[in-house]
Amino acid sequence: MLAGAACQRVTEGSSGTSVSTSITPDAPLRETRWVLRQVGGQPIAGVATANQEPYLFISAAGTAEGLGGCNRFRGALKPATEDAELQFAPLQSTRMACPELVTEQAFAQALESTHAYRITGKLLLLYADAQRTGTPLAQLEAVPLP
Repeated sequence: MLAGAACQRVTEGSSGTSVSTSITPDAPLRETRWVLRQVGGQPIAGVATANQEPYLFISAAGTAEGLGGCNRFRGALKPATEDAELQFAPLQSTRMACPELVTEQAFAQALESTHAYRITGKLLLLYADAQRTGTPLAQLEAVPLP
C-alpha cells in the first residue's frame, strides 16, 4: 500500500515561531480519479463536458481504467518491484473516432511508456524512467469521484 507524505504550509508567527496553518495530504495512487491536465509537456485543451475529460482510475485490486477523451480503456498493472514503480499491462480500448483522438493517442502512448510516478499534493506525474527525471510524460490531477 502506498503511504503518502504530507505537504505542510508553515508561516512565521509574530513571536518568530513557526506555526503550521494547514496540512494537505498527498492523494493516494489507487481509488482516486486522476484527470489528465498535461501530456507531453502540453496542456490539455478544455473538453465539452466533464464526462469527456480524459482520466485514469487505478483500483485497489490493481486494475486500471479510464477515458482517453472519447474511448474507454481498461487493463492491469504490472507487478511493481520498487517503490514509485508503475507500469501498465497492455490496455484494451474501444475504437471510436472523435475530435479528441490526438489527445487520446498521446495519453495512451504516455501510459504505455510509464515506468514510474510521483505524487505531489493533488498531482500525479508519470515518468518514462525509474529515476523520475526530465519532463513528465503526463500530469494528472486528483478530482473527486463522480
